[in-house]
Amino acid sequence: MAATRLELNLMRLLSRCEALAAERRDPEEWRLEKYVAALEDMLRELKKQASKPAPELLNEYSRKVDFLKGLLEAEKLSSSTEKALANQFLAPGRTPTTAKERTPATKTVHLQTKARCTGQMRSELLGTVYCPTRKHKSLFFPLCSCRGLPSDEKQSAVELDAVLQHHQDMQEKLAEEMLSLARSLKNNTLAAQNVIKQDNQTLSHSLRMADQNFEKLKDESDRLEQHAKKSVNWLLWIMLIVVCFIFISMILFIRIFPKLK
Repeated sequence: MAATRLELNLMRLLSRCEALAAERRDPEEWRLEKYVAALEDMLRELKKQASKPAPELLNEYSRKVDFLKGLLEAEKLSSSTEKALANQFLAPGRTPTTAKERTPATKTVHLQTKARCTGQMRSELLGTVYCPTRKHKSLFFPLCSCRGLPSDEKQSAVELDAVLQHHQDMQEKLAEEMLSLARSLKNNTLAAQNVIKQDNQTLSHSLRMADQNFEKLKDESDRLEQHAKKSVNWLLWIMLIVVCFIFISMILFIRIFPKLK
C-alpha cells in the first residue's frame, strides 16, 4: 500500500530530527524539541486514519519518536552519570528511516550519545580535562599530562586531584561498610535458617505426636463403644428375665390362691 501524504511528512520530519540529534547542539537549541512534539502529533493523527500503515511500521515509528523524546529528556539531566544511565534505557529504531541509510540513524545517535556521556563521566570521575592543543581534540587526558597551563589552572588541578582522592577514599570506606553489612546479613540469614530448621523439626515432632495421640484416642473410642454395646445387651437380657419371672410368679400366685367366694 502506498504511503499517504501524512506518512511521507512524518518520515521527512523524522529523518530531519535524527540528523539534528546526531549533531552537537547548543544548550539553547529549541528546534529538535519542537520537531519531536510535532512528530508526536503527526503520529497520533496517522494512527487515527483509516488507511494507516501496518502495525509493525507504526510500532517502529513510535519506537523512534520515543527514542528522540527520551534523548531530549536525558540531555536535560544535570549529572553525566544520570545521563549515561538514562541513555542505557533508550531503545533506538530497528530499521532505517530512509532508503539511503544502511544502519538506523537512531542507533548511530545512540552510540554517539553513549560515547559522549562516557567521556563526560571520565572527565568528572577520573580527573581528566579536554586539551585543545592535542592533535585529536576529542580525547581526554589526565590533569598532570596537560603541560603549559597557567598557575591558577595548575592549582585548580591539584585541588581537583585532592577532591578526587577524597572521593576515592570515601568510596573505599563505603565498599568496606557494604562488605561488613553483607557479612552481617549473611550471618543473620544463616542464624535465621537454623532457627527455622529447628522450628520445622519441632513442628514435625509435634505433628507426629498428634497423629499418634489421635490413633490412640481412636482405638480407645472403639473399645469404649464396644464396651457400651456389651453393657446394653446384658442389661436388656436381665430386664427380660426379670419381667418373665414376675409374669410367671403372678400366674402361679393366681392358680395357688383362687378367688374367695
